[in-house]
Amino acid sequence: MKYYLYNPLANNGIKSHIPEGARLTDASKTDYPEFFSGLKDDDEVVLIGGDGTINYLINQIDPASIKNNIYLYGNGTGNDFLNDINEKPAKEVLLNPYLVNLPVATVNGREYRYINNMSFGIDGYCCEEADKIKAKKPNKKINYTAIAIKGLLYAFKPRHAWVEVDGRQYEFDNCWLAPAMKGRYCGGGMMLAPGQDRNSDMLTVIVYMSRSKLRSLMNFPKIFEGKHVELTDMVKVIPGKKIHVRFSEPCAVQIDGETILNVSEYRAEL
Repeated sequence: MKYYLYNPLANNGIKSHIPEGARLTDASKTDYPEFFSGLKDDDEVVLIGGDGTINYLINQIDPASIKNNIYLYGNGTGNDFLNDINEKPAKEVLLNPYLVNLPVATVNGREYRYINNMSFGIDGYCCEEADKIKAKKPNKKINYTAIAIKGLLYAFKPRHAWVEVDGRQYEFDNCWLAPAMKGRYCGGGMMLAPGQDRNSDMLTVIVYMSRSKLRSLMNFPKIFEGKHVELTDMVKVIPGKKIHVRFSEPCAVQIDGETILNVSEYRAEL
């Protein structure tokens, strides 16, 4: 039997993919350990949603314990995971091969697995502002680019950053962004780590920094094509397995699009 689990917040609900009479369950209300323990060996599961739907799954149950085939039917707003594996939404994509060797981020004393990125800085600020808009106007389409521009111009203050990767110490002034990337994409289409291979045994830290707000803003669009890494005086690319990032002042982080407020540091390990 095939079971369909959907995220009601992903792209405003369910699409027409669901066969008539299919078993349909709200993914956000599912106890995954109990759900999978009740499946037969040949049962299959389809997640209907996006990056946040995958993130919820991998943080509710150890992916290594799942024996059934799980598919993603992309129905989210960002779909960074699907972009990274060169797949399109609105088709079933087997997830199991990508649920192994997942990184773990530690934030405010709690551990989180993630499928795409653990992002610290203006990306977290954008998610924080988007959450505020959704709380007031749940059906309003979020313009993340407009939020980022506002942040770069005046609303977000860059931090001093201390970064440690596999024991190597770095220090950066005027840091806007310092994520630990498992995939290439974050933020709904930004190719933040164009050289990252999610199938490798490494993560990539991308440090985006500049004292000039205008220069930061002018070069920000290059992130969507991954060309920002050519600006070697503004962008540092640091691969590694064990990462520790600390900011001079707390701000929001986002993990696969899920926001955590008031964070001063994080660790990520693969």
